[in-house]
Amino acid sequence: MWNMARLKMPCVSCGHLPVFLCLFLPTLSSHAFGNIYKRSAVQRAAARSVARMDGDVIIGALFSVHHQPSAERVAERKCGDVREQYGIQRVEAMFFTLDRINSDQNLLPNITLGCEIRDSCWHSSVALEQSIEFIRDSLISIRDDKDGSKWCIDGTPSNQPPPSKKPIAGVIGPGSSSVAIQVQNLLQLFNIPQIAYSATSIDLSDKTLFKYFLRVVPSDTLQARAMLDIVKHYNWTYVSAVHTEGNYGESGMEAFKELAAEEGLCIAHSDKIYSNAGEKHFDRLLKKLRERLPKARVVVCFCEGMTVRSLLMAMRRRGVSGEFQLIGSTCLRGKEKVGEADSKTAFGN
Repeated sequence: MWNMARLKMPCVSCGHLPVFLCLFLPTLSSHAFGNIYKRSAVQRAAARSVARMDGDVIIGALFSVHHQPSAERVAERKCGDVREQYGIQRVEAMFFTLDRINSDQNLLPNITLGCEIRDSCWHSSVALEQSIEFIRDSLISIRDDKDGSKWCIDGTPSNQPPPSKKPIAGVIGPGSSSVAIQVQNLLQLFNIPQIAYSATSIDLSDKTLFKYFLRVVPSDTLQARAMLDIVKHYNWTYVSAVHTEGNYGESGMEAFKELAAEEGLCIAHSDKIYSNAGEKHFDRLLKKLRERLPKARVVVCFCEGMTVRSLLMAMRRRGVSGEFQLIGSTCLRGKEKVGEADSKTAFGN
């Protein structure tokens, strides 16, 4: 477990610290990683930083390094705390993978892979903002190649082109289905391929709408079937249902309800909630679920990890831990895991 207190400290010289401790902090100077695999952290608008590794071919990535903005700060696009495991570890995993590929001359001889990693904050507006930066860099590169005559550097005309970054070959991520859909709608306008690692919405399987999208995980339909199989295994016939507001939760719950209707499963109450909703909203949701007790003790939750966490925290606040059996579609990781004492919980994958 990494010490998150160190992540918030000003980073003047990072030579004695692991790379990931300073990647996305606004206090970083761009030279901090100048001698470490040619990686740098470049300050961006809205206090966002970019982790970059040089190479002949540049791969873009959108990782949720910070939590999404709270419901009160959505308009400001102000992201939350650092996601130590879900975010930072993915950044380090990408650097590690590229290092291994580049060190093996049998894989890509005379070609090195680089990357540019941006923070999506698990939120569509932030991810779109960062995707525009990917596209802008590509368009500037194309423009410079075609024009090649006059440039303006710091207000002064010049015959030499300014230092420019290579266009990205494609984008990895983001993790959320609803965010991935919006990013794909933008990237495909410029023929930029996208590979998602955890976006499972069935809508993304439609190649007529998302022709430049690929993923490495199964769609929500299989998750819904697995959740129904768990319910059938224990002979539960009367359940409540909750899903995260957004494409992932809505499409997944729709698939579950269709399968449940075929199997004769009764759903006592169905509700939805934003993952970043405040405590009072989760308390209100919990109150509705408790109105169906004691018959509907099982809650099928097609939810993102933070939604389940907030629901478990509501159970702790209200002193009703153990009253419900949650069947979840996603796993909780690291600090998002509340603990077995809060509720009996079964999670699919």
